[in-house]
Amino acid sequence: MTTRLPWRPAATADPVPVLAAAQRVSDDLMDGLAGPRARHATHGLRRLFGVPGLGLTDLSGSLIWSGRPASDDVVVSALDEVLHSETPVSEPGLLALPLHVHDELSGVLLVSGGTNTIARQAAELVVHALERGRLEASAEQAAEAELRALRAEISPHFVYNALTVISSLVRSDPDRARDLMLDFADYTRYSLARHGEYTMVAEEFRAIETYLALQRAVLGERLRVQVRVAPEVLAVAVPYLVLEPLVENAIRHGIEPRAEAGFIQVQGMAEGNDCVISVEDDGLGMDPARAAAILAGRGDDGGVGLANVDRRLRSVYGPWYGLTVETETGAGTRVVVRVPRFQPGVLP
Repeated sequence: MTTRLPWRPAATADPVPVLAAAQRVSDDLMDGLAGPRARHATHGLRRLFGVPGLGLTDLSGSLIWSGRPASDDVVVSALDEVLHSETPVSEPGLLALPLHVHDELSGVLLVSGGTNTIARQAAELVVHALERGRLEASAEQAAEAELRALRAEISPHFVYNALTVISSLVRSDPDRARDLMLDFADYTRYSLARHGEYTMVAEEFRAIETYLALQRAVLGERLRVQVRVAPEVLAVAVPYLVLEPLVENAIRHGIEPRAEAGFIQVQGMAEGNDCVISVEDDGLGMDPARAAAILAGRGDDGGVGLANVDRRLRSVYGPWYGLTVETETGAGTRVVVRVPRFQPGVLP
């Protein structure tokens, strides 16, 4: 005779509702055992596994029950033993299992009136959900850290040169010095201040133009610039601070190292449902293999934040989007950003 677990449907039954219920439980546990949806997850677990009572608690001892609980004395005894031994405990009418997330005790699962097999399966589902939640939280923290790193990558050399040029104009051309100081203030405000996760192409281009105005003051006739953006892409939402690093790279590694004048062209246009932005310089260029290594995060300091920007774009829009780099030694470099013009959930 074959015994079928209560939460496992027969071969002829539709597995979709069971899978959907398991997914809902997993989603409800994304914020942890003390999260706002933990109670809903506890009810879902009890119904999914068909047990009379089921409880969840984190290490604070805040216990959430669904269904018929075991007696208080039995629960307190089981919890105390599990938290001290970190091993499963069986009491009359109650099973208590430790929940280890990434090899660390994170809480306890209590099952009233169920079998050992059911309790183990329920614990595995909870642990997998908690591990997934931690991984996604870690990914979000990493993305925030990358954004902070981009903010911190403002070149001290550029700041020093810009302020030196501004100070030299205070007496000879005070009006221009004032304008450049306002540009510098706008640039630092946009680069360093706290912003939302997304902004608009218009704001990114405004930051680019401010940065280029300061660089023209520093480099003088050595830098020629052309900026063109189609009106239909100005309102496209993009992750904050994805374009300015590309322009900074073009100047630092394409224009500054050479003695003669250089040209930078920044364009934004619509291509069907996509927004395509390119930053092109006629500078030194590089070997394509080196560019590929930099974009993959394995290169040297030849690209400020390129891999960072590419990862952020692909995490938001998917693998079909991001950066492409076209370059050859001595032939300049062209970096292209491609993002969808409309993306659900991406709002400035």
